[in-house]
Amino acid sequence: MRARESSLIGLAALVGVLGGLVVAAMGTAVDMLHEVFFQLSTVDHSSVLHVQIAERLSAQLSLNPYLAFSVPLLGGLIFGAASEVIRRFRPDREIDPIEANALHGGRMSLLGSVIVAAQTVWSSGVGASVGLEAGYTQFASGIASRIGYAFHLRRGDLRVLVGCGAAAGIAGAFGAPLAGAFYAFELIIGSYSPNTLAPVGISALIGFLVAHSFSPAEIGVVGPEKMTVETRDLAIAAMLGLLTAALGIFLMRGVALCEMMFSRLRLRPALRTMIGGLVVGLLAVVAPQVMSSGHGALRIIGVLDLSIRTVALVFVLKILASIASLGSGFRGGLFFSSLLIGSLGGHLLAVALTTMFPTSYFDPNAYAVIGMSALAASVIGGPLTMIFIALETTGDLWLTALVLIAVIISAQVTREVFGYSFATWRFHLRGETIRSAADIGWMRDLTVGKMMRQDVQTVHASTNVASFREAFPLGSTAYVVAVDEADRYVGLVHVAETHAAETLPEKSIKDFLHYTDEMLLPGMAVKEAVLAFDRAEAEALAVVDSYLDRRVIGLLTEAYVLRRYSAALERRRQEMLGEE
Repeated sequence: MRARESSLIGLAALVGVLGGLVVAAMGTAVDMLHEVFFQLSTVDHSSVLHVQIAERLSAQLSLNPYLAFSVPLLGGLIFGAASEVIRRFRPDREIDPIEANALHGGRMSLLGSVIVAAQTVWSSGVGASVGLEAGYTQFASGIASRIGYAFHLRRGDLRVLVGCGAAAGIAGAFGAPLAGAFYAFELIIGSYSPNTLAPVGISALIGFLVAHSFSPAEIGVVGPEKMTVETRDLAIAAMLGLLTAALGIFLMRGVALCEMMFSRLRLRPALRTMIGGLVVGLLAVVAPQVMSSGHGALRIIGVLDLSIRTVALVFVLKILASIASLGSGFRGGLFFSSLLIGSLGGHLLAVALTTMFPTSYFDPNAYAVIGMSALAASVIGGPLTMIFIALETTGDLWLTALVLIAVIISAQVTREVFGYSFATWRFHLRGETIRSAADIGWMRDLTVGKMMRQDVQTVHASTNVASFREAFPLGSTAYVVAVDEADRYVGLVHVAETHAAETLPEKSIKDFLHYTDEMLLPGMAVKEAVLAFDRAEAEALAVVDSYLDRRVIGLLTEAYVLRRYSAALERRRQEMLGEE
């Protein structure tokens, strides 16, 4: 499998098939839950299996108020109780594809991915306002990781295969293979290179074809019949980019604030998700379109001539439902929710502009597509992914040009002002420093403890200069670690400096101590060590077991650290370009 690139492409094709099946299976499972729990009418949506499944939940113009209220409430209670049981057997948090590729070389737990996918299906199935896309990518990437691990793929190839799983999942979910491929490049792999194009592209295409063969229903985006770009449209698209950036930041901070409020209440998980389900249920009684991911709502917003009051109501309530669902602990993501909220916002802006300037016409469908793409770019963090979703779902190049402007501004403003996407913001709240899926796990593996010299020469700080010179003549060593009577680190001595200085031989070497407060710890990663050398302006530093005990366990030089760091960076570059 390592000998030829075509072998990786073959595995990517297999992952594409499995990713498409994951999308079809999870989507059908959610639709069936909606049919059972909410007593929806059924239609034949499957061109292959002819499975009778319910109409989209969020496409319903009305629901039984009792079901709309009680199903999310009881579903949240069951979800939280089941999560508590699972946590007893699996106390560690499950790793998602971005974190796996950034820190763990693409290694994911298949069982953990199955659990996350099942939790996502249940959350959406009981009406929580969460997207299935996080479950699609988690399950498909988990399968890809397990296949790659079984074939003993290299770290770089395993990361690419995990990206292939995510590409297949997104391509199948949205009917957009280009968007699926660039989702993998931007968010899961963290970069694009020629050697990754074939496996990721093949996996995305096959995932789309497989998912489409089982469930040919499209995303439902309705673009304008004919788009003519004028100067005013460019300015409005730029303004919409600014507005969606602000809204995206509000959404992400809103979810974090909701989580913090629940944490301070110190409620059991079952009560947290039950309260979240209660909020969603109350909102659903008013507007059923806020339930689940919103695929059906996005379709009817573009097709039906809804009143502006209804659009505005769904816009506000969908925001609240998404924040309550994710903040209370339901599983899922903000991908499709951000698409729906953005489309509603763009629609509202177009209507407002038409009202303000009655002699001009601003196409609500066009600005719905622009708003959809721009808000998703702010929240998800994949600008090219959103541009291709707009292009593949509308087929309108002129409209895509406006989407490009809005997406660029939205993504850039979010990056400058906030600095995170929704996924990396969640990492930040947990104390991680991940900003993307770029492979930094090797940095954490390359620690000071693995690079240091353990044959450290020490001397007591009370030793006089004459005795020191006799014990350490010129050329014997460059640095000696000074310790006190309790063998605690007190500083570093330059041997050459003690021999060159004109001082009384009886004087203590305490006058020659350097870096008395600068030390390294064995658990420090290579990047932290480089920063420590820069901060101390030192060529060598002692390694101690802890800042409290200060027991010397090794010595490390800046030259050796930089050499190892450069060699590791070169290996990563070769992996990226496929030169190994």
